[in-house]
Amino acid sequence: MFLGIDAGTSEIKAVVINERGAIIAESHNPLKLQRPHLNWSEQNPEDWWSATEEAIGQIRQKLGERWRQIKGIGLSGQMHGAVLLDKQNNVLRPAILWNDMRSAQESYELSRKHPEFTKITGNLVMPGFTAPKLIWVKNHEPEIFSKISHVLLPKDYLRFRMSGEFISDMSDASGTLWLDIAKRKWSEPLLSACELGIQHMPSLVEGSDASCTLSPPIAEKWGLDKSVIIAGGGGDNAASAVGVGDVKPDDAFISLGTSGVVFVVNKVFSPNPVSAVHAFCHALPQRWHQMSVMLSAASCLRWLCLLLNVSEADLMKEIDALDQESWERGPLFLPYLSGERTPHNDALASGSFYGLRHETKRANLGYAVLEGVAFGLADGLLALKQAGSNAQECSLIGGGAKSSIWAQILSDILDIPILTHKESAAGGALGAARLGWLACGGVEDDVCIKPAISQRYEPDPIKQAFLDKRFALFRLLYYQQKAARSLLAS
Repeated sequence: MFLGIDAGTSEIKAVVINERGAIIAESHNPLKLQRPHLNWSEQNPEDWWSATEEAIGQIRQKLGERWRQIKGIGLSGQMHGAVLLDKQNNVLRPAILWNDMRSAQESYELSRKHPEFTKITGNLVMPGFTAPKLIWVKNHEPEIFSKISHVLLPKDYLRFRMSGEFISDMSDASGTLWLDIAKRKWSEPLLSACELGIQHMPSLVEGSDASCTLSPPIAEKWGLDKSVIIAGGGGDNAASAVGVGDVKPDDAFISLGTSGVVFVVNKVFSPNPVSAVHAFCHALPQRWHQMSVMLSAASCLRWLCLLLNVSEADLMKEIDALDQESWERGPLFLPYLSGERTPHNDALASGSFYGLRHETKRANLGYAVLEGVAFGLADGLLALKQAGSNAQECSLIGGGAKSSIWAQILSDILDIPILTHKESAAGGALGAARLGWLACGGVEDDVCIKPAISQRYEPDPIKQAFLDKRFALFRLLYYQQKAARSLLAS
């Protein structure tokens, strides 16, 4: 059996699959997000480890004696987070996460002074990436920067706690802005531009390769053999692609989690930084992928439900009861609660409702959020098409995949079939488990199969007529907001 651990933003998720690839046990342990200042987003790495150990305990209890049959472990996790360790391997400060926007100025300066970042990585310098976060630490917390011995990504911190080794994989390392993505190796010039060196970085392996084994103390504590292999693993989206079987060129999926992603597999490195498209290594060898990324997706719905003091399930029922006139005349929502990446690369973009009236109900607000996130993803899909991707249909994964309403809205707005699967919500954890299987000798064609389709959603031409008009207004509202910011700043 094989264990997959996904270090997400909202939870640590663990799944176990058997030799037929079926999920036989899983566990979810929530995490807290800290926002001590405007545009900041942090977590304590110790909380990840505590939640991981809780997940291990829960799975052990579910599996009983079968737990000892675990042969391989795969890791997946939120990308870009900066975990800083000193020479004694102590964490120096809370991890700065992917959706932290504090380093916007550092991103601008890094891009201006070092255009080689975009040339070598094929990606724009954005505050969400790891490199500008380190420049921010150097500028604002020099005493911490001077003590840095190792920089790790979130999932790789878990690997360190499990094995004592400093190792990452190509897909996750792609999101640091220090990887030469075409050559799949660290770039010394890019590290030097941030006053860092190869010695600060973990060693690199492919996601499907063995990276290390459990340390004897952890193996004994967890009740596993110390020969259990830990795979290279992957960034959350690359691992999710492995989980949903997207391993061949033009395979595609949409992830509706805290963030929103459109992911397309490429057989060659295909950068297009002009539209803020991400071009990264896949978690599997000799493959790359393109992504459009929006920073707030399902998190927009959670935000609204907390604001209105209503459960997501109850709000979805109210949305489902709306008639078409309510959709056509209801408010619009800009989903930029944490700024935005693709296609705007705008850290200062903000969320907003347009068209509120006395008769607006909370169901109208809920529908506007679902629609606004779908419009944001449609902007991203267009950017991918302009970059040469050719997705004919998309699987839908992540927490938002549980909503049939959202799936249909996505199909209508993106004008492509949307597929859901039984294991859609397992996402990165399932992909991580599959990578663990591959690292133990599994064959890709046997391991990385596409899950059975639960539902297929086709575009509805009747709805598309009015959605096209609302999409045009959605785009206009963003540019009006941007113009308004300029007036306020002048």
